[in-house]
Amino acid sequence: MEYALQTFNLDKTFKGKKVLSNISMNVPRGSIYGLVGRNGAGKTTLMRVVSGLVSPNNGGYKLLNSDDFKESHKRVGILIEKPGVYGNLTALQNIEYFQRLYCNFEKEISKEISKEILEMVELDWRDKTKVKNFSLGMKQRLGIAIALIGNPDFLILDEPINGLDPKGVYEIRKLLLKLNEEKGVTILISSHILSELFKLATNYGIIENGRLIEELTKEQLEEKCRKCIKIKIDKEDINKAIKVIETKLNITDYDVLPDNIFRIFNDNDIAKINIELAKEDIRIYSLSYNGEEIEEYFMEKVEGEK
Repeated sequence: MEYALQTFNLDKTFKGKKVLSNISMNVPRGSIYGLVGRNGAGKTTLMRVVSGLVSPNNGGYKLLNSDDFKESHKRVGILIEKPGVYGNLTALQNIEYFQRLYCNFEKEISKEISKEILEMVELDWRDKTKVKNFSLGMKQRLGIAIALIGNPDFLILDEPINGLDPKGVYEIRKLLLKLNEEKGVTILISSHILSELFKLATNYGIIENGRLIEELTKEQLEEKCRKCIKIKIDKEDINKAIKVIETKLNITDYDVLPDNIFRIFNDNDIAKINIELAKEDIRIYSLSYNGEEIEEYFMEKVEGEK
């Protein structure tokens, strides 16, 4: 598999506090990779490191399967935290300024490219409105437009839907899907709003306390969140419960989550399961049918890291 980004045991420490710990991440080429984590989990720091804005203390990374660090960064578009735009300029003037900046003011810019980029993000290049009067969603689209200067193969977007109203979220989602499907742009996008990422991402990485605790595809996430019987038992009884489930009930399609929770899939008899566990004096704290929400799965994963 070809990757747009690979990180190798990345560590980062600020003021004696480790904020990234041993992160090895793989972003497949052509994917939309959702980096999921609570506020303060390390998402922005990780994105700053792989964007070349911050140096890691240990480890390394590779962009677009290239060993040429400088050239590979030229093929990456970045929007970290919020757009750095000029409020007293129009959208077109902002794009033209950043084109000149990226060219080191050494050559003439292309007005046609500026217009094309703005049309791509559905902003009117003829609009004379100053950016300071834009809605938050329009500013975010302008920020993405600036990141698209140079026709990048890989976009790194930090919380681009944070604070947007439903219309703004929809517009950003539609834009990113268009870039991915029509232009083939790989996108790394961070968010703590997992329900929105689920409508967009093809791959996921879950980060907590500076550690990447799981990577999975959308299909794998759907599989983990499918309907099941969920059982919470005493920690001391986990091995006994596994033996009952596998030998007495002949169940193989199950898993064990943090916090001593079993999930048993397929169509099983919940009463029979309860009876067989009780026969072995296994202490059951809860037992229920469950069609797990994505947010629940995420919380179970991160709570298990405490």
